[in-house]
Amino acid sequence: MNNDKINILWTTDNKDTIFNMLSMYAINSKKHNWWKDVNIILWGASVKLVGSDTQVQTEVLEMLHNGITVEACKDCCDNFNVAETLMRLGVSVRYMGEPLTGYIKAGEKLISI
Repeated sequence: MNNDKINILWTTDNKDTIFNMLSMYAINSKKHNWWKDVNIILWGASVKLVGSDTQVQTEVLEMLHNGITVEACKDCCDNFNVAETLMRLGVSVRYMGEPLTGYIKAGEKLISI
């Protein structure tokens, strides 16, 4: 179990929430060492938004640049036809059901947005 890791399950397409909570908290968590590891999981509506909005893509690149890992649900990416776009950004696109279950069963911290 990694007690110094936060997973943020990002399912919303609400840009106010993304810019004023999710990315703000994730980036500050790394910069101020609140968490050693910060992992963002894109699932559902967030996948479509990241795949289609260049402002949000720039924010994802900023998170990656700050050492945050970003994963995305492959099934969702395929449904919205954005897998290639997300992979080009540096997002790890894979089926997420098993990994997410593993994070939870291992007792890792999880925030859902």
